[in-house]
Amino acid sequence: MRLPVRLLRAGSLSCVLLAGVAGPVAAWAAETNAAPAAQPVVVGGMARGVPNSFADLADRLLPAVVNVSTTQTVKNGDDEDEEDGDGEDQLPQMPNFPQGSPFEKFFHDFMNRQNSPDAPPRRMQALGSGFIIDPAGYIVTNNHVIRHADKITVTLQDNTVLTAKAVGHDDRTDLALLKVESKKPLPAVHFGDSDKRRVGDWVLAIGNPFGLSGTVTAGIISSRGRNIDQGPYDDFIQTDAPINKGNSGGPLFDMDGNVIGVNTAIYSPSGGSVGIGFSIPANEAQGIIEQLRKTGKVSRGWLGVRIQNVTQDIADGLGLSPARGALVAGVEKDGPGAKAKLQTGDVIQSLDGHVIEGKALPRLSAQLPVGTVAHLGVWRHGKTIDVPVTIGALPEPAAEPEKKAAPAPKGGGEISLSTFGLSVGPLDAAARQKYNLPASQKGVVVTAVKDGGLASDRGLKEGDVVTEVQQAEVNSPADLKKRIEAAQKAKKKSILLLVHDADGLRWVPFPLTGDDAP
Repeated sequence: MRLPVRLLRAGSLSCVLLAGVAGPVAAWAAETNAAPAAQPVVVGGMARGVPNSFADLADRLLPAVVNVSTTQTVKNGDDEDEEDGDGEDQLPQMPNFPQGSPFEKFFHDFMNRQNSPDAPPRRMQALGSGFIIDPAGYIVTNNHVIRHADKITVTLQDNTVLTAKAVGHDDRTDLALLKVESKKPLPAVHFGDSDKRRVGDWVLAIGNPFGLSGTVTAGIISSRGRNIDQGPYDDFIQTDAPINKGNSGGPLFDMDGNVIGVNTAIYSPSGGSVGIGFSIPANEAQGIIEQLRKTGKVSRGWLGVRIQNVTQDIADGLGLSPARGALVAGVEKDGPGAKAKLQTGDVIQSLDGHVIEGKALPRLSAQLPVGTVAHLGVWRHGKTIDVPVTIGALPEPAAEPEKKAAPAPKGGGEISLSTFGLSVGPLDAAARQKYNLPASQKGVVVTAVKDGGLASDRGLKEGDVVTEVQQAEVNSPADLKKRIEAAQKAKKKSILLLVHDADGLRWVPFPLTGDDAP
C-alpha cells in the first residue's frame, strides 16, 4: 500500500531549514553558558549527550532562512496544484443544506459561476521557505514552491523584501535555485557531508510552517535511504523533527550548522506533522544546485536500461543466490547499455566495484559524468562478468513515431492459463486496436485476469503484453504455454514473464508449484 506522502505545499507553501546541533557536550556548555549538560553516553569511544539548548545554533542560522512568496494567475481548469487543498485561494466546498433550501440554490449558483469556463482568471498566492547559500544572493528552495509563479519575492529575517528570479529548476528532484540582488552581502549557510550523518543524530528545523516565519523545531535522523516513490532518484533522509505544511525547500542542518538535506515531503494522513518528514541528502542536492548555478539546467548520466529489484521469487526463477542487484527489464535501442551489449535478464550487481541494489542504480548512474567509463559487475546465465559502459546523457522524453501495422503472428487463438489466473491471446490487428497497442509491440496480450488469482495479485491487467518467458521471446499463446511446460518439466520453482504494461517493462515471477498445468 502506498503511503500518503505529501509535498509540503501549505495553505501557504513554505520550506524548513533543518539545523542540527553538534559538537562535544563541553563545547555546548561553553557556548551557551547553560547548566551542565546531561550525563554523556559513550558510543563507539565518543562521548555524546543531549544539548541543554539549541538557542545559540538557532540564533546563528536564523538569518540565512528566508520566506519565499509567489503569485500566480490561475485560469479555470488549471488548478493542478490545488489538489492537496493547500492553496490559500482554494474555493470553498459546498456546504450541506437541506434539500430545497434557498441557501442550497445560492451556493450552487455561486460554485457554478466560479467553475465556469468563462470565469475570470484568479490570482493565487503561496508562501514557502528557502536558505541562502551564497552572500551574493543565491537561494535554494523546492521547485514546487516556485513552479508556475508569475512573481517571486524573498523576505529576509530582518523583514527586507527582495525580488527574486529563478536561475533554474529540476523537476526530477524538486529542487530550484533563486537569485536576489542585495546592496550588502547576505548571511549564508553551507552544504555539509550528508553521508557522515547517522540515524540518531540531532537535527534542527527552521522554517515557515503555516506561514509562521522563523519557527524552530528539533529532532533526530530517523532513517536513511528512504524510497517514497516520488521519483527515480529517491534516497531521502527521514527525520522526526516536526515539519508541517509550509516547510518545503528548507535545509536540514547537522550539529555543526552545515546543510545535510533539503526538506521536500512528509507522510501525513491529515496534512500536519506526525513525525515523519523526508529530506533530499545534501550530497545529492549540492551537485544539482551547482549545475543549476552554472547552466540553469541539470545533465545526468544514463545507462539506457530499465531495471527492477531482484526479489526472492525472481532470483529463484533465474537460479541466482543470494537475491540482490538490479534486473535488466529492457535495453534502450542505441543507448549506452545496448552499445555495451547488456541484455534483458542480466542482473547488475555492482557499479565501479560497489555493490548495489536495484532501485539505487538510476540514482548512482545519474551522478556519473557523461562520457566517463563505468564498470558493471553483471550476473548472466550463472556467471559474473565485467561490462564496461560509456555513460551517456539522459535524453529528454520524445514521442514515438507512427509505424505501419505489423503482420499478425501465427500460433493459434486464445488460451487459458488457469494456474496463473489469466488468459492470453495473439497480438493481432483486433487486439492492437482494442488495447491501443502500437504496431511495433511484440508478444502475446493478456485478455482476461481472474480476480484473486496469481496474475491479479502480481498486478497484471487485461491489455498487458507478455513479451518474454525465461528470457526467451514469445510470439504466440502456444509459444508461451510451451515454455511454461518446459520449465515445469525442468522442475523450476518459478518462472519469469517479461510484461509490458502502462508503466513499461517489468519482470513478473510466477511459482510453478501448483497441481494444475496451464
